[in-house]
Amino acid sequence: MPEIAIIFSSIIVMLIIIGISVNSIVAKVLEHKRSLRSGNPGLPDAQTNELSARTDMIEDRLRVLERIATDRGQLLSDEIEQLRIDTKTEEPQE
Repeated sequence: MPEIAIIFSSIIVMLIIIGISVNSIVAKVLEHKRSLRSGNPGLPDAQTNELSARTDMIEDRLRVLERIATDRGQLLSDEIEQLRIDTKTEEPQE
């Protein structure tokens, strides 16, 4: 009879230790997901806004390049010339 009590107590202690470990792992995973959902906490707002503006600019240019690459009509040379004019009028941002 005492052996069953020792086995039962050992199982209870192991379950408690495993439960505490799993609970801390789940808490860390949920905290990480919350931080990802709220944005990148490591970057200040100014850097985030700057990266967002650069991403928008790159996406716009990519759309134009895709249209140029797929368009075989007369407007191709006009669009290339317009891009040259736009590039000359933009000020470099650093």
